[in-house]
Amino acid sequence: MSSSQPFIPSSPISPSAGHLRKSKFTFRHLSQLALSSTACPLRVIAHIDLDAFYAQCEGVRLGIAEDQPLAVQQWQGLIAINYPARNFGLSRFIDISEATKLCPSIILQHVATWREGDAKWAYHEDAFAHIATHKVSLDPYRMESRRILATIKDVLPAAPVQRVEKASVDEVFLDLSAQIHSVLLERYPEISGPAPYDDPTEALPRPPTTALNWNTDALVDLDNDETEDDDPDWDDIAMLVGSEIVRSVRAAVRERLKYTCSAGIARNKMIAKLGSAHKKPNQQTIVRNRAVQKFMGSFKFTKIRNLGGKLGEDVVSKFGTEEVKELLDVSLPQLKSKLGDDTGSWVYEIIRGEDSSEVNSRTQIKSMLSAKSFRPTINSHDQAVKWLRIFVADIFSRLVEEGVLENKRRPRTINLHHRQGGQMRSRQAPIPSGRPLDENVLFEISKNLLGQIIVDGRAWPCANLQLSVGGFEEGLTGNRGIGGFLVRGDGAKAMKRDIEDHALDQGEMRAEKRPKSEHGAIQRFLSRQGTSHGDSDEDIDSTHSDIPSIPPDVPSIAQPAHSDIFTCTICLESMPISRKEEHEDWHFAKSIAAADNNNVSHQGSTPQEARLKPTSATKRPGASNYNQKKIAKGQSRLAFG
Repeated sequence: MSSSQPFIPSSPISPSAGHLRKSKFTFRHLSQLALSSTACPLRVIAHIDLDAFYAQCEGVRLGIAEDQPLAVQQWQGLIAINYPARNFGLSRFIDISEATKLCPSIILQHVATWREGDAKWAYHEDAFAHIATHKVSLDPYRMESRRILATIKDVLPAAPVQRVEKASVDEVFLDLSAQIHSVLLERYPEISGPAPYDDPTEALPRPPTTALNWNTDALVDLDNDETEDDDPDWDDIAMLVGSEIVRSVRAAVRERLKYTCSAGIARNKMIAKLGSAHKKPNQQTIVRNRAVQKFMGSFKFTKIRNLGGKLGEDVVSKFGTEEVKELLDVSLPQLKSKLGDDTGSWVYEIIRGEDSSEVNSRTQIKSMLSAKSFRPTINSHDQAVKWLRIFVADIFSRLVEEGVLENKRRPRTINLHHRQGGQMRSRQAPIPSGRPLDENVLFEISKNLLGQIIVDGRAWPCANLQLSVGGFEEGLTGNRGIGGFLVRGDGAKAMKRDIEDHALDQGEMRAEKRPKSEHGAIQRFLSRQGTSHGDSDEDIDSTHSDIPSIPPDVPSIAQPAHSDIFTCTICLESMPISRKEEHEDWHFAKSIAAADNNNVSHQGSTPQEARLKPTSATKRPGASNYNQKKIAKGQSRLAFG
């Protein structure tokens, strides 16, 4: 019998018919993105850099128009210049006279300073003329930096999705991978399910989007072998989502705090940092994975982090170039032979845009420094002490912001560096941890360190002093002193009454429920062989006992049957009837211990030992002949007391 339905092949006969386009990325790569793995090829890192930060801080503080040329002055030089002033050809570290010639309308604002003898930094109009008695303070910029960092964190999702690293006072790194993963699953449900056949190496389907809107972002041109006609893959989609997130962060900083910042977005920290400086101010640059080689080839490698300085000079001298595009032609074996295996391999990867460093969300300060170079030099102990007072106030104000008063964090060590001529000497001391930390504690320690340096000789003239604290540790919070556990006044009286009432109630219940023992409490106490009483740490042999049994006719101390209060006939102490047995047992144990000490001494007793001997007033009735009994073989005495 033939089927009425036509035959349909299980797979297309033509290779092009019904073919589903696949991505070069897999479900495993998607899972790595959720974990912010440094090995994930879909990873997205952003670097946000404040534009001319110090100049912006002063412009915002003073309410100056953004198109007004402004520079931050330190003594007779400039340390920050805003972009309107740069249009006049100004650059950092030119002197004041040259700056005013190039830009007559420029506003020069001197940094805040600590003045000798002051307890707080301030803005002084004549600070530039008093370099000998003033010290620069960057606290205003640190405070604004903390506000900006808090705003950035507020815009992003909470940890652990949020990964923010404060790289310096005016720049941060963001690892956006985990957040982008969540957005991708929401926008593209086709990749939210499990991998086909539960195989994570299965390729993802290609994105349904064929054209991406990068808004106003600056896109780096693609590599020579790539074209914009190629359909985007998931790494392009991830970059697009990352650019949207960064744009919202920059907008929040702008709207809430009035600061502009530039950003770079790429697959790792190194490229992102280069990208943030590519288009400034107030722009963001996207370096897609398909554009890395062309982007890196446009730089001098001495501009790359860790490739300046001596290493950069070494590479230039051995290869005769500082251009990345020329160094790309050098093979790995050649780099290793001239720079060493480790350095050669590192340079080979870096110039190709490979960087696996993590975004470290631990943004806490590791050390704090306050220093002053003296021009002219200082020549006395009193002058140095005045500067130490300023250093301590400077550092302590920052410690307060770190939470030292709430015992959140505190430093463990303090260091003093002293330069006289070409010689630098240092002294270090621990900071006491058993008491609250304040300015006076730091000041006294720093004075002692200075005294140690002076005692060594040749301390004057002094050209530079530096005071620093470090070794920060997390403080314990929520702890109470012993006084916090004590009850005083009416509360203590009420608690005492409750305890006494409870003890009396327990005594009455025991008297009703427990049958009268034939041998009394003492024999029950002594019959518990191997049981240790008291706070002794010594082990007691539980297999033997040298305490004889008490005859059943041991008399008990008489008390009126109707009384709820027991008065000891030995020490005359009054107590609830419920404590009678325990108290009698204690007296008996003390007498045994005293007798034992007496028998151990063969040559006589010391006055202290004599006081321990049981007297007629402390002996337990029925136990008068106990000390005369010999210890049986294999037995040992139990120590009480």
